[in-house]
Amino acid sequence: MAIKRTTKVDSSFSMSSMTDIVFLLLIFFLVTSTLINPNALKLLLPKSTGQVSAKATVSVSIKHWQKENNFSYHINGDETPVRFNQIEDELIDLLQNEEDPTFSIYADETVPIKEVVAVMNIAKRNHYKVIMATSPE
Repeated sequence: MAIKRTTKVDSSFSMSSMTDIVFLLLIFFLVTSTLINPNALKLLLPKSTGQVSAKATVSVSIKHWQKENNFSYHINGDETPVRFNQIEDELIDLLQNEEDPTFSIYADETVPIKEVVAVMNIAKRNHYKVIMATSPE
């Protein structure tokens, strides 16, 4: 005696809900990626064809104020400037737990090389790696 089922199982699967989720995630990541700005200061970086793929966790920005002919130093794109003699202590605090301590220097095009080398000397004294940020040509 064979008992027959009156309802049949449908083995098809609708992908429309999955594509909705993918598009929502795509829109979310596109919107959030435009909000992330590692360099909040307006700097005109020098042009370069070579780009480094290493990631720096800390950035030091050097802004040249041409009217007053002075420089301001900013850690991690912060709007409030840091005095030059405080940069080394700030970097030591921020990079002390890093396995491979690396920081990047964002220097305005008009900043003299003497100011950039002074920040590089801080890296040399503390055995940090330095990345000089440039904008692509």
